[in-house]
Amino acid sequence: MSAISAQVEFLPATEKFRETMLSDMELMPIVQLGNYTLTIELEDLNEEVREIAKKELRENPDVTQQAIKELRDLLKEEDDLYIPLENDLWLVRFLRPTKFYPESARDLVKRYYAFKQKHSNMYEDLLPSREKNIFQQNILTVQPNRDQLGRRILIIELGKKWKTDKVTLDEVFKGCVLFLEAAMLEPATQICGAVVIFDMDGLSLGQVSKFSPQFAKRIVDWLQDSVPLRIKNIHVVNQPMIFSVVFALFKPFLQEKLRSRIIFHGKNRKSLHQYIDSTCLPECYGGSLDLPRIEGPQWLELLEKCDSEFKAINSYGYKKKISK
Repeated sequence: MSAISAQVEFLPATEKFRETMLSDMELMPIVQLGNYTLTIELEDLNEEVREIAKKELRENPDVTQQAIKELRDLLKEEDDLYIPLENDLWLVRFLRPTKFYPESARDLVKRYYAFKQKHSNMYEDLLPSREKNIFQQNILTVQPNRDQLGRRILIIELGKKWKTDKVTLDEVFKGCVLFLEAAMLEPATQICGAVVIFDMDGLSLGQVSKFSPQFAKRIVDWLQDSVPLRIKNIHVVNQPMIFSVVFALFKPFLQEKLRSRIIFHGKNRKSLHQYIDSTCLPECYGGSLDLPRIEGPQWLELLEKCDSEFKAINSYGYKKKISK
């Protein structure tokens, strides 16, 4: 389905919105696309998602409250970290991907901020309004729907749509970070996770030459150790034979857990549908999804209205050492 025009609207912030956000946003942005509303989903969990949380993450009120308390106590010992310790929902963001084990969540918090510190050139002043180009190039998008298991679907098109003279791989990385930071706000995504579709249709030799071992290591380190989100699968579709050169750069850094979640489908749509139901996918991936196509500029309309939240996210981390 082709893209339709977007209209930005603002709703009064709900109590859940205020509790979730680290900033003092008073209005909740939405993007209206015909009859469809695009928003960061903060509503209460439905029964199906609650059951997933209970079975897969050990989540229940008693475990949650005890884990929050223990994690807060553990993080109070990290004197060089500046973090929103009194925000329970922020702590839960790190407890859910670590199945409510406080020590594991503490370690994830430290890795998350250590990665940001190590790659500060990527994260400094990282705001949607400063990264308009990657959204306008329409290489990245998130499906408006979830898959049959409640997971967010991120699509990255690094073939025909990628004009290497107009957008760099660093910009692609920053765009992915912004999308996943937004996804981390959503309770259902914290529980169900996300899947990624890498569409490599039309990948050229010139595009392949833009990849480097350094870039590959950064991406793998980020996904493998530093993202407080359950990345359930990475699906590579429409890849030409030359893609093997790209994957060879990533392979040395992959641990078995992430490697086993990378699935190559080529143009075999039945293979893809074994993992993502065809009813959840657009026609270009052999699906029957009947929802508006959400393009990068439309997501930008929403995300740049959340700049103040991204500024708040950026304000936390390891304290900068002041040289004498």
